Amino acid sequence: MARDALVQEARELLAAMEQALMQIEAEGQDAEAINAVFRAAHTIKGSAGLFAFERIVSFTHIVESVLDRVRNGSQPLDANLLTLLLECSDYIAMLVDAIAARQEEQEPDAERRARLEAALTALLGVVTATPPPPATVAQPQGEPQGKVEVESGESVSSDNWHISLRFSPDVLRSGMDPLSFLRYLGTLGHIVHIVTLPDALPAAAEFDAETCYLGFEIDFASPVDRQTIEGVFEFVRDDSDIRILPPHSKVAEYISLIDGLPEPSGRLGEILVKGGALTESELTRVLAQQAAEPVPAKPLGALLVENDVVPQAVVAAALTKQKQGEEKRAQEQKFIKVEVSKLDALIDLVGELVIAGAGANVVARRQKDVQFEEATQALSSLVEQIRDAALTLRMVPIGEVFQRFPRVVRDISRELGKEIQLVVTGADTELDKSMVEKLSDPLMHIVRNAMDHGIEPTEARTAIGKPAAGTLRLNAFHESGCIVIEVSDDGRGLDRERILRKAIERGLVQPDQQLSDSDVFRLIFEPGFSTAETVTNLSGRGVGMDVVRKNIEALRGEVEVLSRPAQGTTVRIRLPLTLAIIDGFQVMTGEAVFVIPLDLVIECVDVSSHDTRHNILKLRGEPLPFVRLRELFELPEAGEVRESLVVVQYGQQRAGLVVDRLVGEFQAVIKPLGVLFSDMKGISGSTILGDGRVALILDVPHLIQRTARAQAAQSWPRQASALSDR
Repeated sequence: MARDALVQEARELLAAMEQALMQIEAEGQDAEAINAVFRAAHTIKGSAGLFAFERIVSFTHIVESVLDRVRNGSQPLDANLLTLLLECSDYIAMLVDAIAARQEEQEPDAERRARLEAALTALLGVVTATPPPPATVAQPQGEPQGKVEVESGESVSSDNWHISLRFSPDVLRSGMDPLSFLRYLGTLGHIVHIVTLPDALPAAAEFDAETCYLGFEIDFASPVDRQTIEGVFEFVRDDSDIRILPPHSKVAEYISLIDGLPEPSGRLGEILVKGGALTESELTRVLAQQAAEPVPAKPLGALLVENDVVPQAVVAAALTKQKQGEEKRAQEQKFIKVEVSKLDALIDLVGELVIAGAGANVVARRQKDVQFEEATQALSSLVEQIRDAALTLRMVPIGEVFQRFPRVVRDISRELGKEIQLVVTGADTELDKSMVEKLSDPLMHIVRNAMDHGIEPTEARTAIGKPAAGTLRLNAFHESGCIVIEVSDDGRGLDRERILRKAIERGLVQPDQQLSDSDVFRLIFEPGFSTAETVTNLSGRGVGMDVVRKNIEALRGEVEVLSRPAQGTTVRIRLPLTLAIIDGFQVMTGEAVFVIPLDLVIECVDVSSHDTRHNILKLRGEPLPFVRLRELFELPEAGEVRESLVVVQYGQQRAGLVVDRLVGEFQAVIKPLGVLFSDMKGISGSTILGDGRVALILDVPHLIQRTARAQAAQSWPRQASALSDR
């Protein structure tokens, strides 16, 4: 369980690390983004160290060392280093995958690791050889006390070293006593002031006597240099968080220290004392002054600045830290992490509750007891609310999938030598968590195809008047109870005639067969179908798009292609919002009960009152193709019945389903079909009715396509003309 949590946390941190690196590449260096990358590497190393996963600890330690130098300005972060850090992020992901597979003792790729470590070590070696920055040199005696001009023109007052210590929680288990380091430090000078930080102490019942929970903020007076002070903590330096500020440090360094405090932010005075910008005695004096002022008293920060105790910039940084702490606490109260398996179990139980509720309704109707019926109806209403609330727990933004594509587009565009920009919209659109995980591979295939075959090389684009950089768009939105995901490019578009020739060569269509554009474009999803003249590392073997269609259909979705020559191509994926429970509409044909997803039902009409011919009904002057469920599923004739037609719509297409009887709305808990029924067309699942019978859930997208194809095969224009003449 703990291993799973570590793996999940590491993957989330790696995603954040990659996102921050991509942000730096796109927008330039940003201190917060660099800190985010460092924190991600540091946290991964620390968590892995708790479980003694040495391979990831040792590799991440080198990455962290380079990032630390980037953070303090010793190492420039150029394009080459960005690429190296992204590669390191990939390798850490491989190490995390090895932990997930319980193969942490095996090196995923020793050659790759050696190459990356050599590159990182070379950077560290070059930097080590450079002189230390001037800020680490102690000021000579005789300088004016506590008054050093800084870039902002403000000054600081401390002429002591400030040491911020956070020992590793495992320092005691490693056989080392934190107090011994402090005693040794005292032999090198005078500990002027020390604050013990108990913020990490747990409740007494959770206290572990072998864990170090305390942190220390120390003001230290000594003539020794920084290297000597760092040497005091040599044996715990790798696993601990140690920050040292020399005397008369710049305001910016105090601000950085305050920003980096690991404890949750508290009051302004506490933050400034922890950061070494204020002593306890100074704080006490200013608080007394504040208490003596008439109500309303001036804020503490204003008094500190007025009394020249703390510079304005440091107070501002402390206030920002305080605000971040408040926001973090609010965020922590807003979200909790729950295992997916627990949510799945909850959804399953809610599904059983829905079925049991339907059973109670059936019994109530048979009993013809008014009070019993009212009670079951009230219960059904509550169950419906519980169902909706439970389903929203598994809804997550599709941005979880989209966030990996900036890196993919960056790498592939470089590999292809093309300029391609990515535009992402609708990342907040939500869908079921289980579908998010299964969408990644299909989208990856589509994006790679668009970049490889869709978008033209830069020279070709400029030659025909297009912008040099191609554009790839990822978009998502809700429509008619479904989620629609689009991958669009502004490239050359699909070659209709070429696809058709290839399909005729392979015998997929007949030479004299008339096909619409959508039918022709749908051929690219046939197994092994490709019009590419050359096979590249990315595509051309005719495998990817076949996988796309299979994966999307497995999610009860559909995929279509829209394309225009020289203008680009859009691959549109349409998926149901959830795979668990739906609002359904019950219909019957003979004794068989079918369920139609309610979101797809437009209206119901009486067939006998309309003109029908060749499975086409004239509805308000418009032709509507339909299919009789009795004929489709080869059900026995039931004699004279008054047929009804249910008009359904999926996307922009409509069709009719002719049934014997309309039953009504129904909450359907979707049960998957067994392997024996996996190839059955027109059925997407099953559900259990309140009386215990099994009903089949109709695959409306497939049925609509079936009627459309049948309509085209019957040469619709001639039939429509015949109908209009009647």
